[in-house]
Amino acid sequence: MALETAPAPLEIRPQRGLSLFWRTFFFLALLLVGCTVAWLQTFRALEYEPRALQSAQQLASLVNLSRAALVHSDAIARVSLIKTLADVEDLRIAPREPNDTYHLYNLDSLSRNVSARLQMRLGSDTVVARQVNGVTGLWIGFTIDGDPYWLLTDPSRIGPVAGTTWLIWLGTAALLSLAGAALIARLLNHPLKKLSFAASRVREGDFSASQLNEAVATSEIREVNIGFNRMAQRLNKIEQDRAMMLAGISHDLRTPLARLRLETELSVADPQAREHMAADIEQVNAIIDKFLDYARPGHQQPQEVSLSQVVNAAVFAMGSDPNTRINVNIPSNTIVLGDAVELQRVFSNLLENAQRYGKNPETGITKIEIAAKAKDDCVLVKLRDHGQGVAPEVLEKLTQPFFRGDVSRSSATGTGLGLAIVDRAIARMGGRFALANSSTGGLAAHIKLVKAPG
Repeated sequence: MALETAPAPLEIRPQRGLSLFWRTFFFLALLLVGCTVAWLQTFRALEYEPRALQSAQQLASLVNLSRAALVHSDAIARVSLIKTLADVEDLRIAPREPNDTYHLYNLDSLSRNVSARLQMRLGSDTVVARQVNGVTGLWIGFTIDGDPYWLLTDPSRIGPVAGTTWLIWLGTAALLSLAGAALIARLLNHPLKKLSFAASRVREGDFSASQLNEAVATSEIREVNIGFNRMAQRLNKIEQDRAMMLAGISHDLRTPLARLRLETELSVADPQAREHMAADIEQVNAIIDKFLDYARPGHQQPQEVSLSQVVNAAVFAMGSDPNTRINVNIPSNTIVLGDAVELQRVFSNLLENAQRYGKNPETGITKIEIAAKAKDDCVLVKLRDHGQGVAPEVLEKLTQPFFRGDVSRSSATGTGLGLAIVDRAIARMGGRFALANSSTGGLAAHIKLVKAPG
């Protein structure tokens, strides 16, 4: 039998999208990085104007002092002065020739601003260049008594803060912003993650593992945790009361049923009537057993169970019915984690359901196929019949307690708890259960169990 035929939705497909942590982190990171970049651009914009003014004043002072020194020195002292300026102040003064080639100092807004301010201070004929005759530097063209000169100085006198410095500052600010965003996002989402885990444990019936810390510092989270714990305690008490009530009903009903069975055997003379009455009593007993199975406590300690042995035991318990044919294809070394009694009860319910409702409408024969295979860390089991199946809109409701399907699958009497018991038992063992119409006809029960390690 092909196990993959008409697969049921056993896998929980993750929803697309980011988790709340990453949404919060990215939002805060974007906000902080945006603020950092805006601050950086504002700082640089506000820095340019004062820096341009200061640089223009310094350069104008250099030019004016150099001009005054050269004007008021004789020819012999002028040579010594030019050499001293070059050695001490890194200033080079050279005659400006008509055939000199130069590139204006207008690379960015700061350089253009400095050039404009120098022309305002030194005169409109002042030239500010970044390269003269192939030599790179800060060149300022000025005149002394009508003679043109070049003054060469270091461009770093007016340059902004180096790009690597801005990069270091920006990287540091971005790193601190991202670390802060991660911390804030974790503080916001960690309580929600704990609440989500506790809710999942309550959903599985494990109330003891769903307690939240009621001594947290944040008052809002503390109130939520207290409210959740009280709710979990109330649900636990309701679950215990329900199980106790059903157990009490079972105990109270079985005694009069036993007396009725004895009185029927002793007092009813008609064999056919006695047989019908005994069958009714057995049906009531079976209904009581179903109620008790459904009310069974949820938390169990998983053990290694041979799946093939459990299934074979359930098949053997079905007895020999000439109108029922069961084919089992499970490897003998298939070991799962669970409870052997619970698993046998699961397959007994599924086999009983398939035998009762899965008859072939043409031949009247009930053909049941069971197969299993290991996949990753789980074992997939499929049990299918060859009946008429059920309507698609009814599939999801079949595992609800006391729900009965359409007429074709509910001709026999019952409690409506069989599939609900299967679903609860599989969930208690950490597995998943789903139903689907087979592509070749009939209803297929898909079970996903936890594979035993090793």
